This record gives sequence, structure tokens and C-alpha cells, in this order.
Amino acid sequence: MPPSHLIPRLESEANIWVATIRPQGGDLPPRPHLVPTWFAWHEGQLYLCIQSQTVKAQNLLANPFVSLALEDGSKTAICEGQAAVIEGEWPAAVCAIFQRKYNWGIPDGEYDWLVAITPKKWLAW
Repeated sequence: MPPSHLIPRLESEANIWVATIRPQGGDLPPRPHLVPTWFAWHEGQLYLCIQSQTVKAQNLLANPFVSLALEDGSKTAICEGQAAVIEGEWPAAVCAIFQRKYNWGIPDGEYDWLVAITPKKWLAW
């Protein structure tokens, strides 16, 4: 679990930065890919609703390890974790969080993956 002072931020902040690793391709070495995205915090996991054809989705297929950071660099909150695509029905509680935070009903047909991030390490200062 994250430090307790981070829980309210995880429940309320709109964006989280997600770093994935692009696989090696041709003459290019593996390299990071960093993007902001909406997220939900529920029962100790972070959830991302993403499109399966995006760079971050394809990166996660090749390497499920991620780093995430909340936006405020003066109140640092970083999570290192492992991603897994939710197979089957998406948890109703997670869908409700996306609805409440973003007025966004998921799944919506375009964003077709719900990804659960299991935190392995938290850094905060």
C-alpha cells in the first residue's frame, strides 16, 4: 500500500503519468514511452482504461512493468508496478470511479482495455 497521505490524492487527482518501455526495434534500443492518462484507484490497485492499439498498450504486451507518477512534482508520488489486462467483465466499482471522476462511462467501445496495475514499490517525498 502507498503511504496513507497519498490515498486522497490517488482517489481525487485526474491524471497520472505512465512510463512503459518500447521493445527494441531495428536499430533502436528499448526506450521509454511516457504519457499522461486518466486512472482509478481501487482496493490497492491503479486502473487505466486505454485503447489496445496505442503505443502504451503494445509496450505492456511486451513488458508489463511500469512506473507511474502523479502530476505534482513538488509532492512527489511514484509507483513502480506490474500491469495486467482485465479479462472478462470489468469490475463495476472501477467503472463507477471513472464515471464519478470523469463523467465517462466505460467500456465505451473505443477504449477497449482495462489495465490493472499492481503496485510493487512506492516512492513519496
